[in-house]
Amino acid sequence: MRETKYIFVTGGVVSSLGKGLAAAALGTLLERRGFKVLIQKFDPYLNVDPGTMSPFQHGEVYVLDDGSETDLDLGHYERFTSGRLSKLNNLTSGQTYETVIQNERDGKYLGATVQVIPHVTDVIKDRILEVSNEMKPDILITEIGGTTGDIEGLPFLEALRQFKDEQGHENVAFIHATLIPFIKAAEELKTKPTQQSVAKLREIGIAPDVLVCRSEHPIDDDIRHKLSMFCNVAKEAVVPFIDLPATIYEAPLKLYDAGLDRIVCQRLGLESEKPDLVSWRNMVDRMVNPTHEVNVAVVGKYIELADAYKSIYEALRHAGAANDTKVKIIRVDSSDVETKGAETVLDQMDAILIPGGFGERGVEGKVLAATYARENGIPFFGICLGMQVATIEFARNVCDLEGAHSEEFKPETPHPVIHLLEEQKTVTQKGGSMRLGLYETKLEPGSLARKLYDKDNVSERHRHRYEFNQDYREQFEAAGLKLSGVSPDGTLGEIVEIPDHPFFVAVQFHPEFLSRPTNAHPLFRGFVKAGLERRLGE
Repeated sequence: MRETKYIFVTGGVVSSLGKGLAAAALGTLLERRGFKVLIQKFDPYLNVDPGTMSPFQHGEVYVLDDGSETDLDLGHYERFTSGRLSKLNNLTSGQTYETVIQNERDGKYLGATVQVIPHVTDVIKDRILEVSNEMKPDILITEIGGTTGDIEGLPFLEALRQFKDEQGHENVAFIHATLIPFIKAAEELKTKPTQQSVAKLREIGIAPDVLVCRSEHPIDDDIRHKLSMFCNVAKEAVVPFIDLPATIYEAPLKLYDAGLDRIVCQRLGLESEKPDLVSWRNMVDRMVNPTHEVNVAVVGKYIELADAYKSIYEALRHAGAANDTKVKIIRVDSSDVETKGAETVLDQMDAILIPGGFGERGVEGKVLAATYARENGIPFFGICLGMQVATIEFARNVCDLEGAHSEEFKPETPHPVIHLLEEQKTVTQKGGSMRLGLYETKLEPGSLARKLYDKDNVSERHRHRYEFNQDYREQFEAAGLKLSGVSPDGTLGEIVEIPDHPFFVAVQFHPEFLSRPTNAHPLFRGFVKAGLERRLGE
């Protein structure tokens, strides 16, 4: 069995440099060289996980098969590689300190004074080895969140310094992602921020092997030579990573052209053939040069921040590639639908999607959007809260259930068509306590969902506390809203659809988490196809 090699990806100068994208793209290249690759994320913030964090602060919460609520970068990792990740692949300072404190309470330190070194750093190193020992990858890539020099990130960097000494130089490589800003007044790129960032990293005892240099402008040989000299990195290991205006899925191709995977393999003594990128190139070509175009409205409450619905947007792009279609995503604030009217805001849309969310703000705008889609035959896709909204809308406007609502927003509603899951009624803790992770759904024969999946049963990832109230099922189905997917025991409603509508499907789970660029999710693929058919008048 091949010994695991370790790659650590750090960042400098500013956040949001695309460390996660660089790590994921490198994972693509190494996997297509034939290696088994896994990627994990270490987040220095003190939250145990991002599950209770606002999407405005942190972007979406990405849910794994085992129910772990994780950083959105794990979505990049799963979309760019074939690995199905678990709770082991995301570690936060909150989890780390929680473990150390519990160990101390349990007497595991035998009376020792508990300190950052060695106790905190040991927990961090143990997680790296745990993933390596349990999942046995050829290569484990670990992205370190935040920016070099952040106080909360120092224990992680110290742990990595120790880890390299313990595992050996030949088994560990460091990649440092940094910014090369363009100063418009001087009309030149500046290397000093990168020099300072690398100097800070070297103070900690880590010397990067590769620099991945983000820039809006091409980086010439003079810049690379200067960075090589001042940062003590080989010139060929100064890798340009220019902004990708067309699609993020070009990242592996651009980094391959820059030689990143070859440099890493040489550094770690890994031998392999060149990566097979044919299918990846074909997928990118369909995204960059599509035949058709559709306008898809995403009606949400966190629209201002693109990362709040990251997986939704990517799943739509995957579906677009599968349909040879550019999906023009129109971000619509649900509050605008409420104040300006659905027709004003949604008139030019070929399809309408309502994603998940929490809290009452903007819900009535989403209800109006669902009504507009249903009444005008516009393809509609509801996800999580989007399904609940579709149910509320149908109850009020088709079943004449006045005041119908969700117990989440109106506990005293006369018609709780959406109510609290039974097992949630005794839950008091907010973090990690929803119905989370992979659950099976049984599909109704003859339904659109069954046709799109081409399976009798599917497993999808969930994140919710409230559900479809089956006390109203008979009334809904008599009026035309069919329950086309249920839990194996039939107690939970998972999918609703309107059979005589061009495409009206809503699901309680989050199918976006299982969509892949070279294998679009069937529900998204069918939704975009329906939008295209509407646009073409078919």
